[in-house]
Amino acid sequence: MKPEGERPTVGVACDGFSELELLKLRAAERIDEAAERLGALSQAIWSEPELAYEEHRAHRVLTGFFEQEPPAASWVVQPHYQLPTAFRAEWETRSATRCALHLGFLCEYDALPGIGHACGHNLIAEVGAAAALGLRGALESLPGPPPSVKISVLGTPAEEDGGGKIDLIEAGAFENLDVVFMAHPSQENAAYLPDVAEHDVTVKYYGKASHAAAYPWEGVNALDAAVLAYNNLSVLRQQMKPTWRVHGIIKNGGVKPNIIPSYSELIYYFRAPSLKELQVLTKKAEDCFRSAALATGCTVEIKGGAHDYYNVLPNKSLWKAYMENGEKLGMEFISEDTMLNDTSGSTDFGNVSFVVPGIHPYFYIGSNALNHTEEYTKAAGSQEAQFYTLRTAKALAMTALDVIFKPELLERIREDFKLKLQEEQFLNTVE
Repeated sequence: MKPEGERPTVGVACDGFSELELLKLRAAERIDEAAERLGALSQAIWSEPELAYEEHRAHRVLTGFFEQEPPAASWVVQPHYQLPTAFRAEWETRSATRCALHLGFLCEYDALPGIGHACGHNLIAEVGAAAALGLRGALESLPGPPPSVKISVLGTPAEEDGGGKIDLIEAGAFENLDVVFMAHPSQENAAYLPDVAEHDVTVKYYGKASHAAAYPWEGVNALDAAVLAYNNLSVLRQQMKPTWRVHGIIKNGGVKPNIIPSYSELIYYFRAPSLKELQVLTKKAEDCFRSAALATGCTVEIKGGAHDYYNVLPNKSLWKAYMENGEKLGMEFISEDTMLNDTSGSTDFGNVSFVVPGIHPYFYIGSNALNHTEEYTKAAGSQEAQFYTLRTAKALAMTALDVIFKPELLERIREDFKLKLQEEQFLNTVE
């Protein structure tokens, strides 16, 4: 982390353009110069979708992209970084020191079962790679000694299932990063959306099998417990806050109608705007599960997922800088009121936002198709999506330049980060 007194400054260049504005133009030009390679990168990931923690081909494609980026060996690439399908690619300016300002760009590349890249993670990977290239190109174009800056591109697998970013947080991958950037495809341009905290749970009921016609009284019906649990949660909805979400399935309800089911299984997701509210909702739901076991005489096992997803903390200073840059590129954003009151899903970037300041904007890709549909899979692989994807990468790179050359912006970003952690009553353990 670079001391404030050593932060670089830029001045007026020529023709009314500041040096910073010229650097932003150079970042955009560098992305345009690499457009063909970036599009091929995205297509390679899109054409062969891979599920969470199994993104071996995407991993090879992305690490190969940075290994081959000219000049040779300019990026230090660490394949299989902490996880088999994660990676890290680093570049730093000639003057970089141990105190260099350290910026991170995140790539996702896992797909959904059955419908491929219906959430556009191939475009997330492309945006992260493109923004990093643009920022590097701008810094290399400086006529004088460059500022002390380090760029890390982190390949983060398993966003859709498991939480690869959380694994990487626990492995220390985000230590010493000052600000992180990524962007997610959507139906609109939004500098922020309130992605919520999420907890998933598997519930197993154990009863006793018996002949359902001859002597049903000898059985203990595990399916009855599952149905009661489902109905208990349905009744609970009347007392749930409008911002809470509960959705689940009965995964196993027995094997044959004439056998009293001795085993049943449900999978549920709980979502709430904050970790505190999520804990309240989870407690209420678990009471519903346990009461169903009590009523039917079954025993119950409640097991949470490997990781909870945290809500994404907003960083207003960072998103305003991003919007200013995006608007210069022709992006039209939804209003702040719509943005803050919109509904969204959950992402493991939320956990990242609790350990380092960051931005996770959403971007339009030329289609009104909804995420997690076959139509969105097609849109994510279309040529039309390329213009919007690269425009978003340019806005991220330009915002990163603001962070580097505007000390007051970085200070506000850090203050916003600390304030949101205090509001969440969350102790940040990453120094």
